[in-house]
Amino acid sequence: MDDEKTLQEELCLPILLADRVLKSAHEAESSKLECADLAHQVDRLSQMLRSAVRIAAASPSLYERPVRRIAADVAKNLDRALTLVRKCKHSGVLRQVFSITTAADFRKVSSLLESSIGDMKWLLSVFESDGANLSLPPIASNDPILSWVWSYIATIQMGQLRDRVEAASSLVSLARDNDRNKKIIVDEGGVTPLLKLLKEGSSAEAQIAAANALFHIATDQERVRTVIELNGIPMIVSVLGDSPMRVQAAVVRLVAEMAELDPIAQVDFARENVTRPLVSLLAMDTVLDEPKPQPGKPSIHSLVINKELVGKGANSSTRLGSFSSNHYHSDGSSRGGHYRKDREREVESPEVKLNLKVGCAEALWKLCRACLLNSRKVTETKGLICLAKIVHKEVGELQLNCLMTVMEIAAVAESNPELRRSAFKPNSPAAKAVVDQLMRVIQEEGNPDLQIPAIKAIGSLARTFAARETRIVGPLVARLGNVNVDVATEAAIALGKFVCLENFNRVEHSKTIIEFNGVPSLMRLLKATDRTNELAHLHCLELLCYLALHVGNSKALEQAQVLSTLEGELVLLWHKIQI
Repeated sequence: MDDEKTLQEELCLPILLADRVLKSAHEAESSKLECADLAHQVDRLSQMLRSAVRIAAASPSLYERPVRRIAADVAKNLDRALTLVRKCKHSGVLRQVFSITTAADFRKVSSLLESSIGDMKWLLSVFESDGANLSLPPIASNDPILSWVWSYIATIQMGQLRDRVEAASSLVSLARDNDRNKKIIVDEGGVTPLLKLLKEGSSAEAQIAAANALFHIATDQERVRTVIELNGIPMIVSVLGDSPMRVQAAVVRLVAEMAELDPIAQVDFARENVTRPLVSLLAMDTVLDEPKPQPGKPSIHSLVINKELVGKGANSSTRLGSFSSNHYHSDGSSRGGHYRKDREREVESPEVKLNLKVGCAEALWKLCRACLLNSRKVTETKGLICLAKIVHKEVGELQLNCLMTVMEIAAVAESNPELRRSAFKPNSPAAKAVVDQLMRVIQEEGNPDLQIPAIKAIGSLARTFAARETRIVGPLVARLGNVNVDVATEAAIALGKFVCLENFNRVEHSKTIIEFNGVPSLMRLLKATDRTNELAHLHCLELLCYLALHVGNSKALEQAQVLSTLEGELVLLWHKIQI
């Protein structure tokens, strides 16, 4: 109910109480000197309150939170003063007995009124200086952070541009300290002015400061939801699509953070089509080959592109052209502001461009994790081809983030047949490019951080490969003998998806694993994980059981004494159950 009142209504109550105190003080018949002193303090308060009303009426963008808090506290103190001075209006002996006042009562109320005067003085100074006041009001004497937050937020909302940038940076410093400060910033209404500062585009520095502040504040699901409820996602996406690269780099970091923390944020970002500018930025300076037409029935990939071209008319050239490394408009027409942006990109340092690409890849990774909508949107553009090319030519964090994105899309496709068939159709150029790079990483890279997501992605796509796809199964079998147990375990998990009951080609894949001498490597891995890694041990057992089930008459299984090994594992399991 308090939030529904206007600011003028909030200030009317203490003004009304002040008038009543003054009237009662003038009518006092006892303790007249003390009542006169209180009346002097109340009169100062009344003047300050009326000044606040005038400022509120003249400033539609006024930061209201401290006004409401201080007005409520002033009203409470004035009410105590009114109760005290009314006791001084005697009318009879009996009333005098029950209305005894002491000097201590007056001192206590006077102290409260003096605190209210200090609060109002601080409040007016904040408004007069557009928020730039870091002094400590009495109301925040037990919590200095509160007054600093008030001052910074007031500056962001009402101050000059340079002061607003400094205030946003100061909120970053406070938010970095602890979660309590972040909660205070959110509770005191700091998100809305930060979003406004981000959206305004007054300067790149202001937008970066706002994006960094939001990034350090929205570090848990509850605070991310606050940003969502304040309609922050459309603002963030609009800034991402049309801002200097330094601003975009800060914004993509915020997108990744929000997407990682909240599935609702993932969906809302998908509704705003955030994947399109992200893929566009990721693909800058990268030449994306157009898919070659296939004889016979066109692929889903080409159908999607043709639908974009035919269904969207002139705008489609802008959208698809945005993935070009040179122009946002593929036909060269109506370049306008995009030409200016291209010129700005040409003068940006390689470090800024790389930082932006790394952030875009991370954002796509977090957006696609367990999210069908975002995964589909990436695959419906040139996203897969872009990711494949970057995995091929880049190194370091950018390459890793792109691999993680592919891994997440493949994981979603594993549980969604429609996406698996449309995006990873074997004769699709995009799917072929992705699989080729995944296999190259598995075979040629020596870094487990890169090999593991590549192996996981191939495992998720196991049901898309033909029965005798030795090009895929062979390198996975080779990884069973990897010196890194985690890599070997992921290979076992992936191979398990090739031979599981849900895979139509499970028998043929099982034979291929045995042909590539996978059983000895699997047995060694089984022994290596016996006591060190129970989960990895179970995955090895699962793969071994599938092989025994599908090709139980194999000499390789007999020579490796697989049956006796499985019997021994069964006995151990029985003993564990009994214990």
